Amino acid sequence: MRTESRRHVEPHRQAEPHRRTDEAVILALDQGTTSSRALVFDRRGAVLGSAQQEFGQSFPQPGWVEHDATEIWATQSGVMHEALARAGVTARGVAAIGITNQRETTIVWERASGRPIAPAIVWQDRRTAPMCDALRERGEAARIMAKTGLVLDAYFSGTKLAWLLDHVPAARARAERGELAFGTVDSWLVWQLSGGKAHVTDASNASRTLLFDLHAGDWDDELLTLFDIPRSMLPTVVDSSRVCATTTLDGVSIPIAGIAGDQQAALFGQACVEPGLAKNTYGTGCFLLLNTGRSAVASANNLLTTVAWRRAGVLDYALEGSVFIGGAVVQWLRDGLKIIHSAADVEALAASVTDNGGVYFVPAFTGLGAPHWDAYARGAMFGLTRGSNSGHVARAALESIAFQSADVLDAMQKDAGITLTELRVDGGAAANDLLMQFQADVLDVPVVRPTVLETTALGAAYLAGLAVGYWPDTGVIAANRLVDRRFEPRMQRDRVAALRGDWRKAVERAKAWA
Repeated sequence: MRTESRRHVEPHRQAEPHRRTDEAVILALDQGTTSSRALVFDRRGAVLGSAQQEFGQSFPQPGWVEHDATEIWATQSGVMHEALARAGVTARGVAAIGITNQRETTIVWERASGRPIAPAIVWQDRRTAPMCDALRERGEAARIMAKTGLVLDAYFSGTKLAWLLDHVPAARARAERGELAFGTVDSWLVWQLSGGKAHVTDASNASRTLLFDLHAGDWDDELLTLFDIPRSMLPTVVDSSRVCATTTLDGVSIPIAGIAGDQQAALFGQACVEPGLAKNTYGTGCFLLLNTGRSAVASANNLLTTVAWRRAGVLDYALEGSVFIGGAVVQWLRDGLKIIHSAADVEALAASVTDNGGVYFVPAFTGLGAPHWDAYARGAMFGLTRGSNSGHVARAALESIAFQSADVLDAMQKDAGITLTELRVDGGAAANDLLMQFQADVLDVPVVRPTVLETTALGAAYLAGLAVGYWPDTGVIAANRLVDRRFEPRMQRDRVAALRGDWRKAVERAKAWA
């Protein structure tokens, strides 16, 4: 599903360490799957200081992935102070805090002590797949999708929470007595920051739980009954941009004013605030979101419908599609085939040939994500001849990232009835000019790369800053957005049609392999 490398660090206009500033700033907490980060932003959206710390990953059984929630908080608290120190800012200079987080990861803790009752079950964890299979066999998948916009999958939080209640001794009885609290990572951080005074989540994170009715904008009693979840465990759902709590830092009270799941935060950070605007984050995987405005578009093409954010009590929605293997294919060229020494070398190797030479690479190492959803597809390469060389393989690998993203965006446009006018991009692989140009060519729309690639944390900062008047409106945010480069499509359309036709043939041959 998701991968941490979408958090590619690409500092821009970053101040030298210990620079002193008297200007108010926004502190963004970016809590990811393998590390906790904090970034300090000024009114231009520039990074004044940042810090990052990795934390432990636990794999106690095949398919299980766990985190220590106390370590998540410890690392996040540490980098928060470090980032401010590097920016030369004291707590009195922080106008507000914004939070963005790994989504779907599930934590249950004691209300009285604040201690987790078990390790956090990470979004990648597959232990509840049999529960999903059983619900699917009972015919519940359609009802769940109609209410939540989500496919019935172990990816999401609802089955993880049910598992904890069923498997941690006395957990269900304690939950029914009101002693336990549930939250995704945003809720956990706000609880800790507020000293246990605030138990909240924003609508974007709530929409990833399988327990939230997209249309009603609240927890759904039928779904809570289906998963056997006591409503008393759940956090209050708040706006993504609103003062929802306060924290005390060095004796100073600071409002917590913005919360959004990581991909929604990146959408906002890219200023995709109007329907029809889309962003693609090129990390280990690719994560595409299309703003559909006030319409919760039901997908007929195997995409997810999700809350983008809630502001002033009003929900905005997005369609989401994920590509499992994006930049990871480049890592495989480096670590598996060893045809490049570093990821940065792939562009030059791919550019050593004029085209792919008829070679197509389907990187279905872990199956295919949207819009195919084939868990049994496997990686495959087609069209090899005696004339094929490492340059063709490298080029085919890069092109596979663009082909997969184009497949998802085609599905999005069909679902939403919206014609894309440009694609805004971020993430580590967005720095690859050859890939970005090919992406523009296969989509036949401009691909726009911003100067600041820290869009996830920036989105959280913007949501927080808007809530406290640090930025007056989204127009200022859009004006802040600086374009590094705009890639215009230039390939002949008949050539694109032929390339995509051969790509589709390759994908079909890779499906249902295992």
